[in-house]
Amino acid sequence: YDSLLVKLTTYGRDLEEAADRMDRALAEFRIRGVKTNINFLRAVLRNSEFRQADFRTDFLLRHPELKITTESQDRASKLLQYIAEVTVNGHPTVKGKTRPVPMSAAAPQKEEPFEIMPHGTKQILEEKGPDGLVEWIKKQNRVLVTDTTFRDAHQSLLATRVRTFDMAQSARQMVRDEPGIFSYEMWGGATFDASLKFLNEDPWSRLAVLRKAMPNALLQLLLRGSNAVGYASYPDKVVQHFVKTAADTGMDIFRIFDSFNIVRNVRPAMDAVLKCGKIAEPALCYTGNIEDPKRNKYSLKYYVKLAKEFEKAGAHILGIKDMAGLLRPFSARLLVKTLKQETGLPIHLHTHDTTGIQAATLLTAIEADVDIVDAALASMSGIMSQVNLNSLTAMLEFHERSTGLNLSVLNDYSRYWDDVRRYYAPFESGLKSSSAEVYFHEMPGGQYTNLFEQAQAMGLGAKWREVIKAYALANKLFGDIIKVTPSSKVVGDMALFITANGLDENNFYEKAASLSFPASVVGMMNGDLGFPPGGFPKQLQKLVLGDHAPKRSRQGRSIVFERVQDELDKKLNHNRKKSPVKISETDVLSYIMAPQSAMEFLNHRKEYGDTSVLPTLAFFFGMQPGEEIAVELEEGKTLYIKLSAVSETDTTGMKTLFFELNGSPRDIKVQDKGKAAVLPKRPKAEPENLHHVGATMPGSVVDVLVKPGDTVQKGDKLFLLEAMKMETSVTAPRPGVVGTVLVAPGDKISAGDLILTYQ
Repeated sequence: YDSLLVKLTTYGRDLEEAADRMDRALAEFRIRGVKTNINFLRAVLRNSEFRQADFRTDFLLRHPELKITTESQDRASKLLQYIAEVTVNGHPTVKGKTRPVPMSAAAPQKEEPFEIMPHGTKQILEEKGPDGLVEWIKKQNRVLVTDTTFRDAHQSLLATRVRTFDMAQSARQMVRDEPGIFSYEMWGGATFDASLKFLNEDPWSRLAVLRKAMPNALLQLLLRGSNAVGYASYPDKVVQHFVKTAADTGMDIFRIFDSFNIVRNVRPAMDAVLKCGKIAEPALCYTGNIEDPKRNKYSLKYYVKLAKEFEKAGAHILGIKDMAGLLRPFSARLLVKTLKQETGLPIHLHTHDTTGIQAATLLTAIEADVDIVDAALASMSGIMSQVNLNSLTAMLEFHERSTGLNLSVLNDYSRYWDDVRRYYAPFESGLKSSSAEVYFHEMPGGQYTNLFEQAQAMGLGAKWREVIKAYALANKLFGDIIKVTPSSKVVGDMALFITANGLDENNFYEKAASLSFPASVVGMMNGDLGFPPGGFPKQLQKLVLGDHAPKRSRQGRSIVFERVQDELDKKLNHNRKKSPVKISETDVLSYIMAPQSAMEFLNHRKEYGDTSVLPTLAFFFGMQPGEEIAVELEEGKTLYIKLSAVSETDTTGMKTLFFELNGSPRDIKVQDKGKAAVLPKRPKAEPENLHHVGATMPGSVVDVLVKPGDTVQKGDKLFLLEAMKMETSVTAPRPGVVGTVLVAPGDKISAGDLILTYQ
């Protein structure tokens, strides 16, 4: 008995045409609820022997591969399932936040034919090469501008949460209407990890999408030297492989820095960029105050020495990376003028407007002949972001170094981003104005909103002012270091650690002696990032590392690409009965850079498909009854989705969502998880009880490394905890035998919870 029997007949002038028609017809079949042989039939139809009518009865024996068919992507069903899930249970990053009112958020449209694309700086690079582009830069009297709207602006203002979808809506029109922008910073830095972890999208796809949309513009990334776009030190071969893949995918300008300004950590990436024929822009990370004789650790002489080393290494452009906005106007004039005199390189200045005076810093730098400056469209500028590009353009309109940009066009696109930004209201930091406090805490602008999100996730949102003070204390404890990713992340982790454990400058060494430091702090003290000028304070290094001596080499463990690919394949395709998930070269690179985030993304893609195609409100907030959206899967293939109604929760805890997909009814059932899970009440560890071990911070248990009956020594790792990209190990405070383990992987815990007892 066959419960579902369907016959399909096609005809054509020959077998080839008939097979093509049948293949197309089978592709349009939609059968739900039962397995079908459609994919097998399509594989047969595409076989060359079949199409030549040259087969015998042993055809299938000779072609066993035809039986191994991949399941249909069924992208529409997966997207409906995702929308239903978010509609009922919310997106984890915006739970409890108010759904923004839908805005037009439409990019300006011009009457001219869309195909007309004027030449830009990309064509100069293609026609004249890197050296030719450098000579072109030097001949420009106007100050050139890098637009940071697509990366550092939203990283600084919106916790790196802006999706490729909203960038792509305006990218092609922007470069057509204003081809005078020197470059667009749109990749690298925190956007890589955040895309995977929070936006469930492939960062490599963002690069490919924007490359296609912006054929006349130079695309620019931020690379952390030997850390690439991760938080660990990688072997040179890994960094160089990453650079080549990025260049092949469409990247043009590589701004490369090291968190401690260690030139040898920048060189491998620089060498790879030069080999690829792209633009190498090593950057001096600026901190301190070159005008203050008391802050002589990072003096003008120090920066000149670095600049000359980068010039000797083959730099095309020299970057000044003022990540916290500490470069004051007169310091900028002195620094730029001196670097121009001491090197023959074009100078590219990056700063953040946290203090509110960085427009003056750009102006004095422009008067000192800086070649390129970073700025952001008006609605995405200011505070922790960059200087207002629109205002900068207006300010210089009649100046001899005018940007030459069209203010009217910039205003048009600023209005677009003003609408878009409202979709991301849940990620705003709450900072309403500029602040001179940055001169006290020296926190990078790109870190502020991310650290605020971390603090909230750890239950420290109400203690944000204390976190800021702790950040300054952490920097002091580390010996006044340069603070930029990944070193700034370590300072941030230490600040959260200090705040969560009630530490201050007076009791730090006394109380911290019995606590487990965050993994990032241990790594930095161990030399994972190299060592800053003068090294780390010996007392702190001894406290963190104990009797363990710091390593001498910066390079991390050896990484064999093929082995990582096999490891990833086993994790994703452990169930071999299901169709295997194809793993690309870029997936492997993502996994190397951010293992946990990459796994979360790949599992999300496996379950829901490519959700980056969804409009932003639907992605974060789902849909409301009566709402209809259009989803473009690819060029020429659009889904029209309408949510008609949502049922009440039934006795089994399920809700049914009634959709219309391209006019056809579709019902999706989702488990209603109700209110956000409440952490179970756990007993608290008693500080004086020698048999108790407590959690050092709130978060999730990633791994349990011991079991009852195990003998442990002081300092042995017991648990691995994680909260918002901050990892820490809970170590044994004393030798003994494990009695009871009170948590398991995946458990949510609060600081101080009792998680293990000794016998």
